[in-house]
Amino acid sequence: MRQSRTTKIARAGLIAALYAVLCLIFTSTSFGVIQFRPAEALTVLPILFPEAIGGIFAGVIIANMFGGLGLIDIVFGSLISLVAAYLTWRFRHSFIAYLSPIILNAVFVSLYLHSFFRYPYWLSVVSIGISETAVVLLLGYPLISYLKKNLH
Repeated sequence: MRQSRTTKIARAGLIAALYAVLCLIFTSTSFGVIQFRPAEALTVLPILFPEAIGGIFAGVIIANMFGGLGLIDIVFGSLISLVAAYLTWRFRHSFIAYLSPIILNAVFVSLYLHSFFRYPYWLSVVSIGISETAVVLLLGYPLISYLKKNLH
């Protein structure tokens, strides 16, 4: 079934809004050197919806505007998420789709969080990697499985 451009734009907007709202609801765990961001479960949606790439990007921009880390987090956090979302879509038929947000966030978000918080870089990588893995595999993977079964 072919979907209209309007449907895809609306879906991207809903993903952006949901991502931002989830980050704001879980503000205490969504920002900082040690973080657990439930909204990251949505980062696997490009597996099914290419328009989710823009939705994730916009949602991260909005969320990071309220995160308190300033322009560096708004710009670089959003760009990291954009690349991860693209790679998720690009490798949507492979397990790499699930690994891209985990690895990119752990490695690259840790670079600037390390400088902000003076927290050891590798501890930040491990911390973000563990929380990202938990969210993507325990929430995101079941979300994709559910949507695959119920949307087609």
